[in-house]
Amino acid sequence: MKRLLLLPFLLWLASGCTEKPTQTFIRSVMLTTPIPSGAESIKNFSGVVQESHNIGLGFKTAGQIEKIYVKEGDYVKKGQLIAQLDHTDYQLGVQALEIQCKQLEDEVKRTEALYRSKSISINDYEKAQAGLQQLKVQLQVNRNKLAYTRLYAPTDGYIQSVNFAPSEMVDAGTPVINLLDMHSMEVETELPAEVYQLRSRFQRITCELPSAKGEDIPMKISSITPKADGNQLYQLKLTFQKKTNSRLSAGINVNVRIYIAATDSLRASFTLPLHALIQSQEETYVWVMNTDSTVSKRKVNCSEIDEKGRAVITAGLKGDEQIIKAGVNALQENEKVRVIHTDSKTNVGGLI
Repeated sequence: MKRLLLLPFLLWLASGCTEKPTQTFIRSVMLTTPIPSGAESIKNFSGVVQESHNIGLGFKTAGQIEKIYVKEGDYVKKGQLIAQLDHTDYQLGVQALEIQCKQLEDEVKRTEALYRSKSISINDYEKAQAGLQQLKVQLQVNRNKLAYTRLYAPTDGYIQSVNFAPSEMVDAGTPVINLLDMHSMEVETELPAEVYQLRSRFQRITCELPSAKGEDIPMKISSITPKADGNQLYQLKLTFQKKTNSRLSAGINVNVRIYIAATDSLRASFTLPLHALIQSQEETYVWVMNTDSTVSKRKVNCSEIDEKGRAVITAGLKGDEQIIKAGVNALQENEKVRVIHTDSKTNVGGLI
């Protein structure tokens, strides 16, 4: 009887001690594939358009300003009249010498006739000729001075400043107008030390105007300072390879784009999203997806971050791996995972 009463209790006890089967937790991850780095990298910097040649324009002769034909900001073309002196006295001086020359020419003709008739010596005849030549030289000097009362633009450019007003007196050579030479505009930017050290691999340089997004203007290097400033930056000056247009003026900010040739190691490198990398004890790793849906940690070498914000991997990858790009921090070696597919029209190639 006691055994019969004990049986239900034993059955209950056995059922209570039996463990329920545990469910295996499988983490979800997202994958990406390495992208070849290509033959060059691109660095972007902010630059400013500057005039490389500021011309101070002045008259070659002294006088009183009669007229100024331009104002600050005007665009002028080569050969355009921009200012003029009162030329009255210079004009009278030319007219007086022209009259003297005419008189002396007639006198030389009479002297020549006398010489041919042997009425005067050859010395008297040569003195008359020399006097005429001297007067002609003086006439040309005065004609030049008359021409110097007009000031012309020596090249295309913008008027930066007008320093005098009509009726003011100026000396010869005093800058009356300052002209920005549009044929010699340049762009200035600053390079950090790590980019300066790559200058021998610069392939080409372009700049982009704020008003013309997507239009790259070819540039060439004018100079690079060999010494860094207090901020460890090197000044780079660039000139335009082609004739600049009217959209350019001093002070405009531009985007400078430097194309840098890759080394042999970089040509064989790949890029990955930055969040696919794991840092552990000063080493860099990625999680590689295996064919059996497990993951393995692999050591890689990250040399730099490219212009798109992606990590450049120069060692550790073959290029055909599938790399975990999301959920990397909680994974364990040989852990089984489940892949979440995130195909998207806006994420072609899995760049993010």
